[in-house]
Amino acid sequence: MEFRFIRFETFGPIGILTLNHPERRNALSLEMLRELNLLTGDIARDESVRVLVIRAAGKVFSSGHNLGQMVDGSLTHYRDIFQTCGSFMQKLQELPQPVIAQVQGVATAAGCQLVAACDLAIAEEGATFGTPGVRIGVFCTTPAIPLVRAVGRKRALEMLFTGRMVTAREALDWGLVNRVVPLDRLEAETRSMAEEIAQASPLTLAIGKRAFYTQVNLSDEQAYGFGSEIMVGNLFAEDAREGMQAFLEKRKPLWKGK
Repeated sequence: MEFRFIRFETFGPIGILTLNHPERRNALSLEMLRELNLLTGDIARDESVRVLVIRAAGKVFSSGHNLGQMVDGSLTHYRDIFQTCGSFMQKLQELPQPVIAQVQGVATAAGCQLVAACDLAIAEEGATFGTPGVRIGVFCTTPAIPLVRAVGRKRALEMLFTGRMVTAREALDWGLVNRVVPLDRLEAETRSMAEEIAQASPLTLAIGKRAFYTQVNLSDEQAYGFGSEIMVGNLFAEDAREGMQAFLEKRKPLWKGK
């Protein structure tokens, strides 16, 4: 499938999704969001892709929504933008594959939302993050959804109320990103993490990711009940039996995805 605003390629079991509109600072236009929705649907069904990396062309990860599409529009148009964006962000969580954001430059508003919505994130030392909508009269309500789940209420509200840009080191301390590395090591470090994850059984990763996002919003009692049943079911998977047998026999497991 040909895309105008994004690019997708694979390197073994690693899928690389590139936001490819650097002349507009990789703004998440409605057109780009529609392409992202189509592609993530395809990736979900592609068993050859075990880990997805989301990166961006140019110097900026993403400046957020295309503000040109938010002036003098209709109610239907505005709803289309946010519903399409929300659908994409939810699909990242629903994908069976782990998703890693590879962040350089600036990630603001919906761009920051994208980083928070990914399962993991690696940023270069000069990267900055922000939800500055309050400064232009539009509160970053939808970016706040994954943001608060990543950094907690007080830190999310500081970003949302002030619009202040957060440094990569702060983002690391706050839990928005997993690692901060020099710019010239960003791609290599992200690829290394992706390759490490891809060594696991894709079935096990899918089970674990789905269960993680289900239990995280349950009470402790509900979470333990749910988690216990998931683990019981997991033990009957062929990959689980193979993995444990391989460990006992001190050999590398041969995953079958069953």
